[in-house]
Amino acid sequence: MSGSGRRSSKPAAEEKTRGWGFDGAPAGTRRGDGMRSPGTLAWRAALCCVLLETVLLPARGLNMCMSGSATSCEECLLIHPSCAWCAQEEFGRGRSLTSRCDFSQNLQKRGCDARLIEFPTSSISVLQNMPLSSKGSGSTQYDVVQIMPQKISVSLRPGDQTWFGLQVRQVEDYPVDLYYLMDLSLSMKDDLDTIRNLGTKLALEMGKLTSNFRLGFGSFVDKNMSPFSYTAPKYQENPCNGYKLFPNCVPTFGFRNILSLTDKVDRFNEEVQKQMVSRNRDAPEGGFDAILQAAVCKEEIGWRKEAYHLLVFATDDVPHLALDGRLGGLVQPHDGRCHLDNQNEYSGSTKMDYPSLALLGEKLAENNIFLIFAVTKRLYVIYKNFTALIPGTTVEILDQDSKNVIQLIIAAYNNIRSKVELSVWDHPEDIGLSFTATCQDGKPLPGLRKCADLKIGDTVSFNVSVEARSCPPRGADRSFTIKPVGFKDRLEVTVDYRCDCGCSRKAQTNSSICSATGTYNCGTCHCEPGYLGARCECQEGEASSVYLSACREAEGKQICSGRGECSCNQCLCYESEFGKIYGGYCECDDFTCARHKGILCSGHGECHCGECKCHAGYVGDNCNCSTETSACVADDGQMCSGRGGCVCGRCLCTEPGAFGDTCEKCPTCPDACGTKRECIECRLFNSGRLADNQTCQRLCKDEIITVEALGIRPPPPFNALAWFKARPQTPPSSLEGGASASLCSQFVLRAPRCPEGKQPGDVQECIT
Repeated sequence: MSGSGRRSSKPAAEEKTRGWGFDGAPAGTRRGDGMRSPGTLAWRAALCCVLLETVLLPARGLNMCMSGSATSCEECLLIHPSCAWCAQEEFGRGRSLTSRCDFSQNLQKRGCDARLIEFPTSSISVLQNMPLSSKGSGSTQYDVVQIMPQKISVSLRPGDQTWFGLQVRQVEDYPVDLYYLMDLSLSMKDDLDTIRNLGTKLALEMGKLTSNFRLGFGSFVDKNMSPFSYTAPKYQENPCNGYKLFPNCVPTFGFRNILSLTDKVDRFNEEVQKQMVSRNRDAPEGGFDAILQAAVCKEEIGWRKEAYHLLVFATDDVPHLALDGRLGGLVQPHDGRCHLDNQNEYSGSTKMDYPSLALLGEKLAENNIFLIFAVTKRLYVIYKNFTALIPGTTVEILDQDSKNVIQLIIAAYNNIRSKVELSVWDHPEDIGLSFTATCQDGKPLPGLRKCADLKIGDTVSFNVSVEARSCPPRGADRSFTIKPVGFKDRLEVTVDYRCDCGCSRKAQTNSSICSATGTYNCGTCHCEPGYLGARCECQEGEASSVYLSACREAEGKQICSGRGECSCNQCLCYESEFGKIYGGYCECDDFTCARHKGILCSGHGECHCGECKCHAGYVGDNCNCSTETSACVADDGQMCSGRGGCVCGRCLCTEPGAFGDTCEKCPTCPDACGTKRECIECRLFNSGRLADNQTCQRLCKDEIITVEALGIRPPPPFNALAWFKARPQTPPSSLEGGASASLCSQFVLRAPRCPEGKQPGDVQECIT
């Protein structure tokens, strides 16, 4: 039985790989490594490291494939893209339930035949891969290719990321359609006078960039209704009636297509010569109504499929936006359709609201139109903000009288042709895409789908990573399109999901393997209602409670402790990535004992049925307590310097102020011999706090040695530190002490006296 992860052969015309990168070769071929660009190689190396890390990291930690407790092949594949399923019938026979879901290499080590392992992977098939063109006009105009490849098919396993490459090239001498859309409100009168001969001059300049140029003209004012325009009867035919500066103008209109796109540029001049301005009431104009009609009325405007579409929008004021129409009672949103009547005028101007920015951007992109805002300087910032919301849009500053309009159009055209930006259409929600751009410098730029500062004829590359996040309903396929903004060219991507196992197609109903009462599928039995067991060998009914009770440790407990299956009176324990589960009721394991710092039984014991069995020299619930005391013995031989106790192999200091590994440091503790002063006073001089206390002899048992003079050095192991202290009304005494309390005996002068030059009450320390 072959798993679905085994790749089937494909026709030679297709190329099917784990990840496909375009290298300029036709479909079905691969370019040698020596021909690949450094950027492509660097990107591939980085991606390989990521993919390798994705596969290896789970193996070093928990085995998520086994922890998922998958009961079918399909469930296993959804856990993680590195999980595989063993469909071998004999796999895992024994007292425990061997998980069929594991890493592929683990399954093979455990005896599963590689041919019976289900391990589907994501892959790419190239379906159409015509080479890029170098020139746009001429006899090959209708066969121009600016994106490569054109069609691919992607097979995706959920969570398994794969990638493909594409290239984009803006060809030289590509046809251009330019539609000039002008604001003909009264404030634009001087601009209209300036562009009356625009067609000839513009055609001359554009002829330097393309040999196939067409020009069209349209105009707009605003909705002919209150409060946007003058609606009184005397203004119907002449909105400028009574306006002294300019007493005559044409009636207000929303949008008018005056000249469809044509290569006869003289007609442009003729039509512009005939135009007159109009007048509206408020400052904002109805320009967005006009832009949308110019974009969607493809046949009326004359947009060619094989051409760049440039829409120049010239105005000196801000536009009305969606919802502004409600001021005039227009509550119907714009439907995004063409509404030009027989006179080539916008018939929906007084019926629908102004279009939204989102609708405008959608229709411009849908019809591959580059929008150029030609606006006066004071409006630049406003329209610049619009460009961030409408892809493929630029803004240029227009002089007050439009004298620079030709230079503006040429600059905008060159700006458009200097960049390539990818857009995604019909993007399925359950598919994740990420882009890496490789522009002219050859350096991969992760997260970017745009290249700028290009020359016409330059080729740029993009790598696209694609990943399915989930499985759609059975039989559902997805597709999406990647296209450069403003291009007609596109890459069509069809997607199918590898959510099913190949072995499922060979499922056997009423199989003899399943005692003829179940379906054998991918190595396991799925029993008919009323039957139990790994091979459906047990029948439910009267005896079912007997079967189940035999698998419970006690009444009320879970069957097989919730960690196994009851198969005909006995528990078959699950396998776990943490360790072994065992016991008659699967009640025991070797991994749920107490831990210390994350280490089972502190690394000093073995876990048996939930309890740590400590190694010799260790005690405690988690075996973290050492019984060794050698580390607690101080340099003087005392345990913790007599200032604490040894707990779990370490000193626990109890004397206030004591610290150190053996409590040897204690700045606030009295010195060794100072603690014996009261005993010396009561025993030799019958003075001090203990003098009248009958406990003096009981408490003071150290040997006291009297000396003639302080200069006499005592024998080892005592040191030579001596101090003299006299108190008022108390006989002065002098003593000499040793290094520690345990070694300290008392050395006292035979007669209490003060050294020469000292008086009672003085304190003198000296080193002899």
